[in-house]
Amino acid sequence: MATYCLTVARLQLVLGHGARRLHVSAAYRAKAKVAMSRFEPTSFINYDKLHSNVKIVRKRLNRPLTLSEKIVYGHLDDPHHQEIDRGRTYLRLRPDRVAMQDATAQMAMLQFISSGLPRVAVPSTIHCDHLIEAQIGGVKDLARAKEVNQEVYNFLSSAGAKYGVGFWKPGSGIIHQIILENYAYPGVMLIGTDSHTPNGGGLGAICIGVGGADAVDVMAGIPWELKCPKVIGVRLTGTLSGWTSPKDIILKVAGILTVKGGTGAIVEYHGPGVDSISCTGMATICNMGAEIGATTSVFPYNHRMRTYLEKTGRGEIAAVADQYKDLLVPDEGCEYDQIIELNLDELKPHINGPFTPDLAHPVSEVGAVAKKNGWPLEVKVGLIGSCTNSSYEDMGRAASLAKQALDKGLKCKAQFTVTPGSEQIRATIERDGYSKILSDVGGVVLANACGPCIGQWDRRDVKKGEKNTIVTSFNRNFTARNDANPATHAFVTSPEIVTALAIAGTLDFNPETDYLTTPTGEKFKLVPPTGDELPARDFDPGQDTYQHPPSDGVSLTVDVSPQSNRLQLLEPFDKWSGNDLENMVVLIKVKGKCTTDHISAAGPWLKFRGHLDNISNNMLIGAVNSENDAVNKIKNHLTGDYGGVPDVARHYKANGMSWVVVGDDNYGEGSSREHAALEPRHLGGRAIIVKSFARIHETNLKKQGLLPLTFSNPSDYDKIRPDDKISIKGLKSFAPGKPLSAVVTHSDGSQETLELNHSFNETQIEWFQAGSALNRMKQLQH
Repeated sequence: MATYCLTVARLQLVLGHGARRLHVSAAYRAKAKVAMSRFEPTSFINYDKLHSNVKIVRKRLNRPLTLSEKIVYGHLDDPHHQEIDRGRTYLRLRPDRVAMQDATAQMAMLQFISSGLPRVAVPSTIHCDHLIEAQIGGVKDLARAKEVNQEVYNFLSSAGAKYGVGFWKPGSGIIHQIILENYAYPGVMLIGTDSHTPNGGGLGAICIGVGGADAVDVMAGIPWELKCPKVIGVRLTGTLSGWTSPKDIILKVAGILTVKGGTGAIVEYHGPGVDSISCTGMATICNMGAEIGATTSVFPYNHRMRTYLEKTGRGEIAAVADQYKDLLVPDEGCEYDQIIELNLDELKPHINGPFTPDLAHPVSEVGAVAKKNGWPLEVKVGLIGSCTNSSYEDMGRAASLAKQALDKGLKCKAQFTVTPGSEQIRATIERDGYSKILSDVGGVVLANACGPCIGQWDRRDVKKGEKNTIVTSFNRNFTARNDANPATHAFVTSPEIVTALAIAGTLDFNPETDYLTTPTGEKFKLVPPTGDELPARDFDPGQDTYQHPPSDGVSLTVDVSPQSNRLQLLEPFDKWSGNDLENMVVLIKVKGKCTTDHISAAGPWLKFRGHLDNISNNMLIGAVNSENDAVNKIKNHLTGDYGGVPDVARHYKANGMSWVVVGDDNYGEGSSREHAALEPRHLGGRAIIVKSFARIHETNLKKQGLLPLTFSNPSDYDKIRPDDKISIKGLKSFAPGKPLSAVVTHSDGSQETLELNHSFNETQIEWFQAGSALNRMKQLQH
């Protein structure tokens, strides 16, 4: 294989930034306004280095490698000596770049400022997509968000300028769509402070969701640690057709693996069926892989990716990737830890939910299941778009169904919303007439932002507590996630099925077999959706929404007002005392599912993501207390009174009393938000003891100096009582692979000792001892 490294003249190709516009039509370039302004000269694609590292590792391991192994091991800090054992060892990696959405970027940049470093060491970007509330429509909602969030946007913009971070302004689009259009490419390793960062796997990239502290490590030029992932292979045969879409693949896989079946693993799709899926369809599948707990998901490089790269102005990257294709596909004979076989010829349209994304139903059966379970059949709202399904192809297929309804004199019976994934998608579907069709059928086009998918939705059509059904093309449907109403039954499916159900107005409509009735009484059946994979003309980039950082930001200032209720500079957490943690109270014993939404709710709380003390007022307010099955009602063991979880925690902290949380399985699943770890630490928590953790949350807890521990015997969860005192023993000899113990003292004076496991390595133990990973970073600077 020829070695090939992009020269400075080709650097513009790499991250895309707006450099993608250099290789498309003159009209496209003219409208984009910026060309070279969006590429960072420190960034380059180096397949030669990737190839060299893979060659070293393959020789050491003496076996064929999966695609994900090639890309991950190709980014090792020390490929010659790194111990590699899937599922056991920790890898030290050098990701190529960092991306942060505005809600998590606030805390990430506050931590970077605290590090004292002058400038980021790798290309990094901030994306303003989380703070825009859906209320009226795109234009007015965006204007309102700019006004309401001005302080935060100014902070992120000025911090980006000072520390060398690119800034995508509000209205630019959702982080994952921007990454796909600009920064992802086959073989790149990118980390992002959002759990759906794996979206980039649709372009053959290893893109991993992390907490802000992990992003700070990479931006500081420190090797990033990741437990060596296992690899789950999903072999696809057959061809997608008719009503079946790429979304149905991941909906089916979620039903097979469940919300924790992918934990600690990369899901790698392969097989002849891959070629029937568009590049953006592959991205959809990788995006929702977060809902099965996967570290990330990835597809092998193929002609669909090449076409997408060319259409988004990155043809030269595709040309280089073609030369290195052997590096960007799995080796013949490589072994997976688990194999799932899916025949796309047999796959039927699916819809998952309610309340969890792994409760899978064929669309043809969900109506009967809903009737049996008492789920509301009337569809109140259909919502398409989001980072999972807002591609040109998605919008085109939805519009093809809307056009059929309009031609027969029908409009949506349900409310209908459309969320474009990026300014480029918005401008292009508006130019090509899709937006008008979707609006004419009853749709409201929202801002290019996350909106209802993350709870940024000022919903007015139902009262809180009113039982109702919504269908979305989103990725996540936990209780109250979209509209803060715990009685909303949210189902996730493809944009095509959402559109059909919104037109029909009922959950038990099967578009493959059922008929609609026109105003004149005519019966007709929807023809399966169609849509172009990519626009026949070039994409319309729309408005320029990118701010490139200056080459030197030393003279710039970043102001945070001490009076602000949105932003707060961070104070270092206290170091470990050197002793065991004695007689800690149980703040709450959580019953059942406890996602990061339960631990640190989004929606209206997003505005406090830059202010640790204020956002801590939402800590665990959604978690169910095992003592009374109530939410946000726990006993204060100092006063005997019941109060909210954050209030009781603050009272314990004020009285010098440390506390623990006890939880169930897959604790902390869902979003990457590190606030779910920062808040317990800020309010006096010391340990989180559960049956099992979701990957990102466990790492986030370690980063903030907390002890994420698991019961050696999961049934020991049942031995913990709400009024127990717990002491963690063995910390003076804390070591990798060596369990700790919990001495549990019951209120009657009896005691029992439970074994607690952990996954700390030596570096992570140093984080705990220093009080946090950031504290340890500062120690190493002196």
